[in-house]
Amino acid sequence: MLYRNYGKTNESVSILGFGCMRLPVLDGNPVKIDEKKALPMLRYAIDAGVNYVDTAYPYHGTGMESGGASEPFVAKALKDGYRARVKLATKLPSWLIKTRSDMDAYLNRQLERLETDHIDFYLVHSLNQDYWPVLKAAGIHEFLDQALSDGRIRYAGFSFHDQLGLFKEIVDDYDWSFCQIQYNYLDENYQAGREGLRYAAEKGLGLAIMEPLRGGHLANLPPAIQTVMEQNAIQRTPVEWALRWVWNHPEVSVALSGMGAMEQVVENVRIAQTATASSFTAPETAVIDRVKQLFKEKTRVPCTACGYCMPCPVGINIPACFALYNDDWMHEGPPATRKSRYQNLTATSALASQCAACGQCESHCPQSLPIREELKQVAALFE
Repeated sequence: MLYRNYGKTNESVSILGFGCMRLPVLDGNPVKIDEKKALPMLRYAIDAGVNYVDTAYPYHGTGMESGGASEPFVAKALKDGYRARVKLATKLPSWLIKTRSDMDAYLNRQLERLETDHIDFYLVHSLNQDYWPVLKAAGIHEFLDQALSDGRIRYAGFSFHDQLGLFKEIVDDYDWSFCQIQYNYLDENYQAGREGLRYAAEKGLGLAIMEPLRGGHLANLPPAIQTVMEQNAIQRTPVEWALRWVWNHPEVSVALSGMGAMEQVVENVRIAQTATASSFTAPETAVIDRVKQLFKEKTRVPCTACGYCMPCPVGINIPACFALYNDDWMHEGPPATRKSRYQNLTATSALASQCAACGQCESHCPQSLPIREELKQVAALFE
């Protein structure tokens, strides 16, 4: 396993981080982690050299307002000596913070849920133009200073979902050790983007990358795009192309992968054993550029299937609707197949046309997608 320095932390982290957001679940229930599958996966990764484990308060929960199953699972998986072998990252649920005491309450609750006396890398979660002013007014700087001083956290950072200007403002507003941004070959200029990546690195911050595979969309490519990669002299899987592209950036410290099956862990570990920075050749770059162009032509909704929009009050499976919608455009599926797949989906969830336009989903979407309008397009195509 290869390692890189993590900004101001002076810690060495594996370039592959284990993201505990998309663990295998029981019977399709996102709040019930299949521990018989998930625990061996996480421990295999650690045994192979992965030393960065990332979770968050709402992961594998019923929504953004309550604690999910991910943190307690991580506590169980890191028993038997595994906790001492990793750097643990979790996040303050910024959207739930109203007062200074809220910050301490959630951190202390997370320490209990994770069964540990400290968090190595503590992030203020999902900062944007709505949450950041509230957090500042409530005393986020004082809270982080105190948590660092009393040892409950080792290093302070933040994850980000908004525009570049706000990103730079936040970077400059506190003595952060690291930050986390979305970055992949399709999102090179999205949100913080490449300019934000370089800006943070120049300020000495470590960079953790989320969505390097864009919610799995860069792992399962349409045939036309797959062919472009296969025609290259260097034979790689779509996952390897995507991860190596991210790790090719010397500013990147660690890329977080939400692995849902053991074979994904094995493949990602294999790739991370040899990936190096600044190693892409001109022909390799040309392959990625062609793939990006094809995706741009075919993608309708840039949804990463992060699930932050869920649960929908009326029961629409929003990420699955968008996945079918994009997949239909990508593969130009026949009408019969289109309707059949949508009928299978909506057999257990509400129709896109049943959207009540409440806007709850949009308030939590990291991509700031016009979900209500896009659901109308889904309904028009499939219904």
